[in-house]
Amino acid sequence: MNTIIEKVRAELKNNIDHQRKKNRDRAFKEEIKFYGVTNPVVHKISKGFSKEIKQLDKGEIFKIAEELWQSGIIEESFVACNWVYLIRKKFLPEDFATFKQWIESYVSNWASCDTFCNHTVGDFIMMYPEFLAELKTFTKSENRWVRRAAAVTLIIPAKKGLFLNDIFEIADNLLLDTDDLVQKGYGWMLKAASQAHQQEVFDYVVKNKATMPRTALRYAIEKMPKEMRQEAMKK
Repeated sequence: MNTIIEKVRAELKNNIDHQRKKNRDRAFKEEIKFYGVTNPVVHKISKGFSKEIKQLDKGEIFKIAEELWQSGIIEESFVACNWVYLIRKKFLPEDFATFKQWIESYVSNWASCDTFCNHTVGDFIMMYPEFLAELKTFTKSENRWVRRAAAVTLIIPAKKGLFLNDIFEIADNLLLDTDDLVQKGYGWMLKAASQAHQQEVFDYVVKNKATMPRTALRYAIEKMPKEMRQEAMKK
């Protein structure tokens, strides 16, 4: 197990883009630990270990992922996300507790939050929709990343037209959130939902536009026709 981690860390260190390393923190408000490897290269490196990872049992893969998460280095979190997603067909209901713990303990920026939640946690929820009730409890967390996770977990299900009522409930819970990254998260969720349910999302935005932060509103209507956007932006 440690050999795989050592190998991937060596690969990441050998692929540092020094210009990217200089510019990386411009995308984040918080302090970020990173090597300075571009996202396509990180994906290529993690994919290069796919066969080796798939030979391990799920428990071993989860242990490797946790060690990568614990480093706090953003590229290592992406590798952890990619490797756990490889075994998504093996997810069981009890895995939700592990995913929740990783979000609460290790997610420290929007990129790691979105990479993990869009795919791994989103797929889990589609497999086990009974966990939507627990996902909604995330909206009450004091941790901004847990609250953002409640929304961005449903991005891909939303694009598929799934869970519209649950999406609106999560948006209700986050409606007045003062954190701009949470606002962007639930606005993005609504935008994704509008691809399959444009009129319903438009009606929701218009109903709530007096209190919805403008950041969330703009995200929510971004894919709508010009006339709808103009109507939603009217004060």
